[in-house]
Amino acid sequence: MNKEIQSLTVEELKNGFVFEEKRCAYVCLFCGTVFERGVVFKQGGRLVDAQKAACLHIREAHDSVFAALLREGKKNTGLTEVQSDMLLGFFGGVSDGELARGAGISPSTVRFQRFSFREKARQARVILALEGLLEHRLACDEAPEVHPNATMVDERYMTTGTESERIAGNFFVSLDPPVLKTLSSKEKNKLVILKIIAGQFEPGKHYTEKQVNDILRPIYGDYVSIRRYLIEYGFMDRTADGQAYWLK
Repeated sequence: MNKEIQSLTVEELKNGFVFEEKRCAYVCLFCGTVFERGVVFKQGGRLVDAQKAACLHIREAHDSVFAALLREGKKNTGLTEVQSDMLLGFFGGVSDGELARGAGISPSTVRFQRFSFREKARQARVILALEGLLEHRLACDEAPEVHPNATMVDERYMTTGTESERIAGNFFVSLDPPVLKTLSSKEKNKLVILKIIAGQFEPGKHYTEKQVNDILRPIYGDYVSIRRYLIEYGFMDRTADGQAYWLK
């Protein structure tokens, strides 16, 4: 096949061709023949547009989309050669009796194969649904991470889990315990850094300023700035007199 099957929709596979926007053309999936939109093609003594020309080309050069897909082999269809031949017979309208005589099997075996193909089709629909749900789940796993008390959610927070891991690796000497090399001036990096540092405090517990400083001092030399940023970016809160700090 001229294109990777996983990149194609079921409808494109059924058509046997795809429309490529950049080339403004219909392209045969099986041999790559191009039919440019806007050009009139002469096929079989007729003048046809590009899409019709692509359809006629598949019929003439590849017998049919059905036959061409079967020729993609077991790797792409999951079918043995015998099963492919039988499907081709079904598609061609050959009776069960004729197929049985040609293959040297009983008509009941042919009927069982018909049933098996329907079962495969049913199972394939479920597999497609499962694949779609899995892709959605993976996309959710890569969704931007925003801490619940963010003071303002904007492009600074558009950081996926993978990006967060990369940022942490760039700015921390160690993560257990956390030791920060440098505090990035970029907002997105800073938010990832602050989230990791905020993880050193226990939810629901109140800290004095001295206790906060004692936790932050081994992490980074300028612990005063870190303490201020934890408040400013909504990771922590404090009383008006600065006597108590806690995670939000």
